Amino acid sequence: MDFSVVELDDDLAAFVAEVREFIATYVTEEVHEEERRTGGSFNLRLHEALGAKGWIVPHWPVEKGGAGLDRLRQRILELELERVDAPTITLSTTRLVLSAVEKYAEPGLAAELLSKVARGDVRFCLGYTEPDGGSDIAAAKTRAVRDGDEWIVNGQKIFTTGAQNCQYTFLIARTDPDLPKHKGLTMFLMPLDAPGVEISPIHTVGGERTNVVYYGDVRVSDRYRLGPVNGGWGVLRGPLDEEHFGAGHDDGLSDLGIGASWARLQGRNVGAAVRWARTTRRPDGLRPIDDPVVRARLGEAALDVEAALATPGPMGRVRVSETLIEGSAALIDLIGPQALLPHGADGCLEGGAFDYAHRYAQGTAIYGGTTEVFRNIIAQHVLGLPRPRYPGAKTLIAGNTRTS
Repeated sequence: MDFSVVELDDDLAAFVAEVREFIATYVTEEVHEEERRTGGSFNLRLHEALGAKGWIVPHWPVEKGGAGLDRLRQRILELELERVDAPTITLSTTRLVLSAVEKYAEPGLAAELLSKVARGDVRFCLGYTEPDGGSDIAAAKTRAVRDGDEWIVNGQKIFTTGAQNCQYTFLIARTDPDLPKHKGLTMFLMPLDAPGVEISPIHTVGGERTNVVYYGDVRVSDRYRLGPVNGGWGVLRGPLDEEHFGAGHDDGLSDLGIGASWARLQGRNVGAAVRWARTTRRPDGLRPIDDPVVRARLGEAALDVEAALATPGPMGRVRVSETLIEGSAALIDLIGPQALLPHGADGCLEGGAFDYAHRYAQGTAIYGGTTEVFRNIIAQHVLGLPRPRYPGAKTLIAGNTRTS
C-alpha cells in the first residue's frame, strides 16, 4: 500500500483552483438551503454547469462531451465536490447506469442519449427495489408483458431516489414468471414521463427525499429494452457490481472501501467536535479539551475514522456505516444536548452538523444494499463460505421443487 502524498505541480494546482472557483460559484448557501428544504440531492444549475465543463463524465474525451481528465484530476474533482457536500446523488446514479446504456442500448437510442447525459439534459435513477422484496432484487414482481413492439408494465418500485430529477429509470421487470427468478427478468430504460407512471415522495428521518414509483399499464417501446429478453440479470450485474464492489480502479487513488464518503463525513464531524472542545468554556473556566477523558474520546473517534477508511472492499462498506452510526451518536453523547439542535436553531453547533450526521447515519445501513447483504457478500465472495440455507427455502431437485 502506497501512503505517499501526491505532489501537485503547477498544472494540478491550477486545476484545483479552477475546481474551487467553480464550487464557490455553483455550490452556494442557496444550494445548501434548497437541499435542506427538499432533500433531493440535486441542483439543476449545478448539474448543468458540470455538464458545460464536461465534468458529468469527466473521463470521456471532449468530442464526446467529457473533459478528457486523467484519473488524478477526476479524483480531485470528486473529493472537492464531496468536501463541500455538493448535492450529487442523481449524478452518481446517472453514472452507474451509463455503462449499461453504452453497452446494451439500441445504437440509435444510445447515440441520442449519451450526448444529452454529458450535457446534463438527461439523468438516470435506479428502479430495483420493491416494497415487499427488500434487498432481493431478483424477486421482482413488477411485470412487463409484450404487446407487439411495446411492453405493458405494471407494478411498483420503492427507494427510487432522484426519480423526480430524472428522465429515465433503469428498471428491472419480470417478463417470464415461469422461469427461475434470476432468468425471467428484463431491463428497461423506462421514460418517467410515460402515461401511467406516478412518482410519490418519501421523506426520510435523515432529511432526504426518496420515492415510490407506480407503473399502471405503462406502455414502453421495445426500443427502450436493454439487452436480451429474460437476460436482464446479466445487464444489471455491471452497475450492481460497481455499487457493491466499487468501480475497480487499481491506481492508488480510489477509496479502499465502498462508502468511504460516509467515513469522511464523520471525520469532518470529529474536526467540528475538536473545535467545540477547544473553544467552549465550562463554568469552571476550563475547556472540554483540557479534560483527558474528552481528549481520549476524540482520539478514539478519529482513529475509528482512519480504520474505516483503511478497510477495503465490501468490508469497508460495513465498517464505514457502523463508524458513522456509532460515531455520530458518541459525539452527541460527548457534547451534550446542544449537539441535537438542528440547523437554524438558536445555539446550534457547526450549523447543526452533529444533528444532521446522526439522522443521516441511520440510512447508511440500507443504501446500496443493506449491511446484512454486504455481510453475505463478504462471506461468499471474500471468505469463500457456502451460501446459507434457510428453513423453508426452495430446493430444485430434478426439475421439481421441494422445501428444505
